[in-house]
Amino acid sequence: MAGVPPSAMLPHRSIANIKSPPGVPSGSGPSTPTRPIISSFGSPSSIRAEEDIIIIEFGTRKVQVGFAGDPAPRGTVWFGPEQQRRVGDFRSWQPDYTPDWRKQASGGKWGRDYELWHADIRDQDLGLVGDRVERALRDAFTKYLLIDSRPRRMVCVLPSDLPIPLLSAVLDSLFTRFQPPTVSLLSPTVSLPVAAGVRSALVVDLGWNETVVTGVYEYREVHRSRSVRGGRMLTEQTHDLLARHISRTATGPVASKSEDASKTTREYVLSFEECSGIASRLVWCKPSSKSAVTKPAEEGLPTVQEHEEHEESDGESSGTKSQKKAAVVDILLNSAHSPISLQLPFDALAEPCETAFFDSKYSACSFDDDELPLHLLLYQSLLKLPLDVRSICMSRIIFTGGGANVLGLRQRIFDEVSYLVHTRGWDPVYGKAVDQLRTNPKLKKRGAKQANEGPTGAKPQTVGSNGPEQDGVWHDAANVGPEADPIEEQLKKGMDKRPRVEGELRAIESVGAWSGASLITHLKIAAVATIDRDLWLHHGASGASKPGEVDSKATQRQSLGAGGLMRGATTSSSWTLGAWGAT
Repeated sequence: MAGVPPSAMLPHRSIANIKSPPGVPSGSGPSTPTRPIISSFGSPSSIRAEEDIIIIEFGTRKVQVGFAGDPAPRGTVWFGPEQQRRVGDFRSWQPDYTPDWRKQASGGKWGRDYELWHADIRDQDLGLVGDRVERALRDAFTKYLLIDSRPRRMVCVLPSDLPIPLLSAVLDSLFTRFQPPTVSLLSPTVSLPVAAGVRSALVVDLGWNETVVTGVYEYREVHRSRSVRGGRMLTEQTHDLLARHISRTATGPVASKSEDASKTTREYVLSFEECSGIASRLVWCKPSSKSAVTKPAEEGLPTVQEHEEHEESDGESSGTKSQKKAAVVDILLNSAHSPISLQLPFDALAEPCETAFFDSKYSACSFDDDELPLHLLLYQSLLKLPLDVRSICMSRIIFTGGGANVLGLRQRIFDEVSYLVHTRGWDPVYGKAVDQLRTNPKLKKRGAKQANEGPTGAKPQTVGSNGPEQDGVWHDAANVGPEADPIEEQLKKGMDKRPRVEGELRAIESVGAWSGASLITHLKIAAVATIDRDLWLHHGASGASKPGEVDSKATQRQSLGAGGLMRGATTSSSWTLGAWGAT
């Protein structure tokens, strides 16, 4: 120890602390032992990928996308002919380019390029539907969601009456192009009451191809009726209105004689895009002439406000001037053979809505079951519901769809239905014979006499008679009250005792089907139809079982593996399409 220099005993002079230069393999120095990283406690990126559930709402003309938990969709992609351009086709950016819409409208295909699918699938290319779904979703993911190509769970909001071939085309496109592990299906008619904060509702979907009225009771679809009157019919009626006024301005009033002949062979003189824009921005609905009958009269005399004479005269003169200015609307039409500025009366812009949705010039007996006006369709849908379901649904009417945005349409439908309920009641039988039967004085006297007499009650037996007597105690079974059930008492404690609004017509607002589906998914509520990718690619739609053959409790169990807390175990071989697989 005496021969060792003091500097050798210092720690910083130890050989083990000397680092080797880069590129030279280090010796057996002290190092931290490697620790195995468990996948469930690894990087949070895997957990975040499990939480990124994409909500997709498919419509006839648009697709809305976003993440679960968001209050509104991140973006909307509309379908149109520009999505069918080939790669490298930049003609639309040329200054002198004008699209040939007349060539696309030939053969009755006016506006078909603006739709994803048609109700009639007999002459429809299902492969083209899948390709358009892929292109729309890729554009939405790139522009609005800003996500990579990592597989994510998807929830599709689709109408439950969608044909199985179209459903197969959509699911094939999702599973083969985007590789999601699972795809869940939700119905928009069930998501809308969830977004409105109610459990039961009457959903009136003023869609593009048709209007569907669905009764939802406790999140279940109990009844559905439909009519062919929808947004497409409104757009066609708008085109006919503009075409008639164009022909009158070009050839004079003589052209009105040939209007009936032109109805048989429809010739389009304006583009679909221009007519659709006019129908969504300018078309309005007239108020009902029967709305004054249904509104209750105010008690007492109306309040009269005092004004000076010169103020009234000024107000009347300004009102008449504004009415004269608003009486005529100038519409610039660029898609005609030559651009024209058309001047239309403002009242004429209400004719397409009147013809497409009501047809008040015809009687109710002249319509088929699939072409009823909207107020008759809604009234008959309420009549076909059970009594307890009707009392709840009539107080929770939800209007949705693109046609519901027409100015004054919802109020007109509500007033017409209120008038029908006020005049007919809830009796499905009506007519002159029924009115005469109700106003017959003889039947009224007979009914009043029976009501005054009342029902004859049973006389109680005496104790001495041969009645139900046990151990000297008389047991009156007819007047004995029900025994208290402890289970029902416990259930009543957890029920909401606030009075519910029932038995009166009332319309409520909803934030939309997409927002309802986002809320359902964010709350981890299991969907009825959850499809696994491997099972779908192996079996297709033919491998689905009936809803009654699938154990819903087993499919909702959660595993404790990696990411199992966020998704249920979907490895079961039994799966179902739910209401979408019903034939």
